Amino acid sequence: MGIEFLITSFIIVISPGTGVVYTLATGLSRGGRASVAAAFGCTIGIIPHIAAAIGGLAAILHTSALAFHTFKYIGVAYLLYMAWDALREKGSLNIENKAVERSTAQITVTAILINILNPKLSIFFLAFLPQFVSANEQHPISRMLMLSSVFMLMTFVVFVGYGLFAASVRDKVISRPRILIWMRRTFAGAFMALGVKLALADR
Repeated sequence: MGIEFLITSFIIVISPGTGVVYTLATGLSRGGRASVAAAFGCTIGIIPHIAAAIGGLAAILHTSALAFHTFKYIGVAYLLYMAWDALREKGSLNIENKAVERSTAQITVTAILINILNPKLSIFFLAFLPQFVSANEQHPISRMLMLSSVFMLMTFVVFVGYGLFAASVRDKVISRPRILIWMRRTFAGAFMALGVKLALADR
């Protein structure tokens, strides 16, 4: 495993995306433990895309316009739902002391869905992983699985860091009602922007 893979993976992982936004929002709205659940869910949500890439299913999304756009617009709809949910005073990302209770399982499942419903991830792994597998590699699938495991571990660690940081400033945010309003609007705007970006994405 080369340093190029680690650096590239780290840059990809820390870049703002749906998983980062959701983990930050969860840390602010529900604290450190919930943010770890969100980070775990986002990491688990990568598995189907890695499996699709290794199994060649991502090629179907790449070549079939109908399959890609169907999957894409389901993801867009879910991101827009997350934007609406963030705006609601009693939504799942409500940032206040008496936020509506959500179980760890609910938070994890939401995080998993956020990453699963993004067809660009499958295509990304299809293009990304083979670059770090030698043409002379005797066990290419094992190599890709190892690289994928490192990528997932890095994702989890970085996302936990994001979430715990958000949780650490939660009390300061809660004590300022005006900031609460703007935080909800910010997260709603972020989810909406990511939804629009996905809607405009080509294969």
